[in-house]
Amino acid sequence: MDRKRLEEILKKLKNVRMVVFGDFFLDSYQIMDRKLSEMSIETCLEAFQVVAVRQQPGAAGTVVANLCSLGVNVLALGLTGDDGNGYVMRRKLEAMGVDLRGMVELPGYDTPTYTKPMMRELDGYEHELNRMDIKHRVPLTREIEDFLIHQLHALLPEADGMLIIDQVQERNCGVITDRIRQEISQLALKYPDKIISADSREYLELFENVILKSNVRESLRAAHMESSEGEAPAAAAERCARVLTARTHRPVIITLGNNGLFLAERAGTPGCALPPIPVSGPIDIVGAGDSVNAAVGSALCAGATLKEAGILGNLAASVVIQQIGTTGCATPQQLLAQFDAHPELIHL
Repeated sequence: MDRKRLEEILKKLKNVRMVVFGDFFLDSYQIMDRKLSEMSIETCLEAFQVVAVRQQPGAAGTVVANLCSLGVNVLALGLTGDDGNGYVMRRKLEAMGVDLRGMVELPGYDTPTYTKPMMRELDGYEHELNRMDIKHRVPLTREIEDFLIHQLHALLPEADGMLIIDQVQERNCGVITDRIRQEISQLALKYPDKIISADSREYLELFENVILKSNVRESLRAAHMESSEGEAPAAAAERCARVLTARTHRPVIITLGNNGLFLAERAGTPGCALPPIPVSGPIDIVGAGDSVNAAVGSALCAGATLKEAGILGNLAASVVIQQIGTTGCATPQQLLAQFDAHPELIHL
């Protein structure tokens, strides 16, 4: 892929409409300064002092943010509560220009939230303490499933594709339940020309008829395989991809961390390993997989080949991991700058 082709794909992203269906969490960073700590009179414990709060959509919201950063038009489909965290989530998504017709606001529902305490030490070093999570461990009711399915049928025909973000580990407690997976499978058959991709922490093997995006660990579990001692990540990914493409009859995208990406187009044909884009200096891998998901899915909607989409995914990840202490995003300008800095990509 040369620069002209990359520019062509990036330009087309502005016309792509993508549904993001999944678990929306609010990421709430609480910045604390150790220099200001006080001792609690009541407990004699150190009382951390919050000096700043940074909030942004996480989980499915991270994928949305990456799509918006690339210029993609996003339709969000998921749940929030009518609480303060839900209010912040919706305002943040609105500020990105996201279409919220599919976001259901449930009275009495606690908006899923990752609270991330960040301690600024005496020497200025900032690090994350134990995260505090709000998420649901009670299965979704059939009434809520019905409403989400109704919204799904209303939004998908308007879009070029859909990214499914199955974040919650407790089965049927997130918005992507067994019943909704079955509905997605049928819609994938009904709309074969739409790019529909699933990213699932625990239940990748339950998706049918859709593109699968995962890391090596998730792929091994979905393929019912074990890792072999000393096996290269790309070799493990290739073993998994053979099983998963045969099962879904759709492409498979497997992230390999600092080893890049593995792509498999279809069952019975060899896959392709794409090397990572080298970066220097400190890195923060939080959100790298989400940036790959957004870049690959939207590029496919824009008419890119799987390999071209994979190159965009690698470029996006290389930009995001250099954004320290936050879940970052990549812009088209940053992708072009990164491409220009690595002329070897032309030979891919």
